[in-house]
Amino acid sequence: MKKPDVLIYDTTLRDGTQGHQITFSAEDKLRIATRLDETGFHYVEGGWPGSNPRDMRFFQMAGEVKFKNIRLTAFGSTRRSGLSADACPNTQALLEADTPAVAVFGKSWDLHATEILGVSLEENLAMIGDSVRYLKSKEKEVVYDAEHFFDGYKHNPTYALKTVQAALEAGAETIVLCDTNGGTLTWELSEIIREVLSHSAPPRLGIHAHDDCGLAVANSLAAVTLGATMVQGTVNGYGERCGNADLISIIGNLELKMGKRCLPEGSLRHLTSLSRYVSEVANTPPAHSKPFVGRNAFAHKGGVHVSAILKNPVAYEHTDPDLVGNRRNVIVSDLSGKSNIEYKAKELGIDLGADRGVSERIVRDIKKMEDEGYQFDTADGSLSLLIRKAIGSLDEPFRLESFRVIDEKTKRNASLSQAMIKISVGEEHEITAAEGKGPVNALDNALRKALTKFYPRIGEMRLVDFKVRILEETDGTAAKVRVLLESRDDTDVWITTGVSANIIEASWHALVDSVQYKLSKDNGKNMVKKEGER
Repeated sequence: MKKPDVLIYDTTLRDGTQGHQITFSAEDKLRIATRLDETGFHYVEGGWPGSNPRDMRFFQMAGEVKFKNIRLTAFGSTRRSGLSADACPNTQALLEADTPAVAVFGKSWDLHATEILGVSLEENLAMIGDSVRYLKSKEKEVVYDAEHFFDGYKHNPTYALKTVQAALEAGAETIVLCDTNGGTLTWELSEIIREVLSHSAPPRLGIHAHDDCGLAVANSLAAVTLGATMVQGTVNGYGERCGNADLISIIGNLELKMGKRCLPEGSLRHLTSLSRYVSEVANTPPAHSKPFVGRNAFAHKGGVHVSAILKNPVAYEHTDPDLVGNRRNVIVSDLSGKSNIEYKAKELGIDLGADRGVSERIVRDIKKMEDEGYQFDTADGSLSLLIRKAIGSLDEPFRLESFRVIDEKTKRNASLSQAMIKISVGEEHEITAAEGKGPVNALDNALRKALTKFYPRIGEMRLVDFKVRILEETDGTAAKVRVLLESRDDTDVWITTGVSANIIEASWHALVDSVQYKLSKDNGKNMVKKEGER
């Protein structure tokens, strides 16, 4: 394996957990660390062992794992004022974590030394040097994080440089310059790094940027162009306040735009799945607009754009989505043209036939329905049915004769919903009833109960998500609503939609589409017309 041009230092498990609503158990941390190792990251900062029992438990668990690529790193502060390094709980906790590398942060801003820590500038320098020297004596690789370096340099450049020199003279292998408040503009950061390198040349220079001005990725890349060979950040940019530098975007830019090798051969294709995996463990919805790996990163909605990418994707895509494990997403909406329909039909496995006018008819139908409140950019299940109906390749598997939903709430008992439904399948009729935890659940249960006799495979599908959105809030409780239902079986996930001023009717339309899609994709009986039938 070739030597990397840039080392990727992940701090998702430590700095990332300081983000709003981001919490990982020790087991979560181990799962993520293992995934980062498989992807080929170089350092993973597991946490601050001196701060809480969970992080120490993680290091104990991780000590039993043989990682292939990462150097597990424990994070902590310099020794406390007035204590020797060998007597300080901070440095001892770093040793107890039993990791091959440790990251120590110290104060580079004189304001933090005198006003926040309440120590003299000389004592702060001694705390930095003593801590690094002690940890080196214990045969640890030391990464020194110069906290608040850029703010410190702007306020007192001479002292900021002295803090870096103290760590270097004590034996730190890597000096990481930190834009802790995230307020440094890219041109400022570049100028300061040049000044630092003109005064000292650390064995390895790193960058740690926060995103408070939206510049964390840009600042990290700028540092690399000036000689930084370690980039710290988090997966998906998780972190305190506005977050840390997003390693996903950084890696994509380093590899694809700057020609800098930072992951093993083939690992770049796992970038999208890594981003979504960490998002899932964090129980945080993935950001669809995220560069390189977001669902919308290679999405095309305008008909002119889609027409162009059918001829040459370079026309509207800065790179091949397959390189990062993503895929092109053509969206069908009221902005669509024939090219959108033709592309989407092919993607859904639908043959539009030789009639070129069918695409125009489908576009007209979609524009009309979206004006009524429908949304097809995410509802591929409903879109597939709409296209199949338009080309005459789909019969409805059942007909609704009627349904009734009753909600009952008493003072003493919880609310109870009951649904009664009458459907027809061919010449047969079925009447059934069911209860549920709400009107939609009761209706779903009744429909499944009625249809299972005819289509047993309906038992394979289940509801995953249910979303309701008001379309015109000025109408209050009389407003139209749009319902999105996400369903799945053992092999597929699909979304269907319904619109009505009546939430139960909107839910019914989405529910019917969901069932029809399941039966259609399974090629159920009575669903697809045979050739020659009318």
